[in-house]
Amino acid sequence: MLLRLALSVLACAPFALAQTNPLPSREALNYTIEWRLITAGKIRMQWQQERSGAQVGVHVESVGLVSKFFHVEDDYRALLGPSLCTESTQLTSHEGSRSRDTRITFDSAARKASYLERDLAKNATLLQHEIEIPPCVHDVIGGLFFLRGVNLEPGQSVTLPVSDGKKSSLVKVEAQQREDLKTPAGTFHTVRYEAYIFNNVLYKRPAHLQFWLSDDRRRLPVQIRVRMQFTIGTITLQLEKIE
Repeated sequence: MLLRLALSVLACAPFALAQTNPLPSREALNYTIEWRLITAGKIRMQWQQERSGAQVGVHVESVGLVSKFFHVEDDYRALLGPSLCTESTQLTSHEGSRSRDTRITFDSAARKASYLERDLAKNATLLQHEIEIPPCVHDVIGGLFFLRGVNLEPGQSVTLPVSDGKKSSLVKVEAQQREDLKTPAGTFHTVRYEAYIFNNVLYKRPAHLQFWLSDDRRRLPVQIRVRMQFTIGTITLQLEKIE
C-alpha cells in the first residue's frame, strides 16, 4: 500500500515536452515516510543509467510502531527504454501476512501491457490479463524520473501516458508554484507539482498527489505527499539522504 500510494485527456499549456536536464548516471535517494505525525517507514530509491535505457529500484520498509502492528517490506524494479518509456516492472510485496509478486510487461510494438499477479504464499495466480497501451507509456515511478528531465514553469502543465498494468490513462501534471522547503537532507528551493492520477483517472481512490522538485539542474524529488480521506490521512515522503 505504501508503495502504491507513494507510491481522460486534459487541457494543458502548449509547449514542447523535451528532456532538457540530464539525469545522473547513478543515484540513490533515501526518504522517511511520515504518517499521522510519526515516522512510519523508510524508502530507498535508486536510479542507474544503462546503454539501452535505465533501471529504477525502490525498497520500502515500515519502521517503529507501524511495523509492529503491520510489517511492510516491498521491492519494486522498473526497466526503462532509451526514451525512458517503461518496458517492464516487478513488485514483490510482503505486507502483514500477505505476499504478492506482480509483473507487468509493456510491449510497445504490439501496444499491449501484460499483467500477472501471484500469491506467493499460496503459489496461485490472482490476476492475469492484457490491456491496450500507447507506443510509449510510463509507470508512476519511471514517470517521476522522466519529469525530472523536463523544465516546467509554474502555470505550465503536461500530460503523460501512465499505466499500472490494469489501466492506461493520460495523466495531467501541473507545475504550481515555487516554495522553499526544509527536509532532513537540507533546505531547498523547489517547484511544487500536482499529478492527477487519483479520482478515477488512473486510480479510483479520491486523493491528491503533490511532489516538490529542487529548482536547479539536479531536479531532486525532495518531498512527495499523498492526501487522502480523513480516515487514512496524509502520507509524506521527505528526502533524508542523497548518495
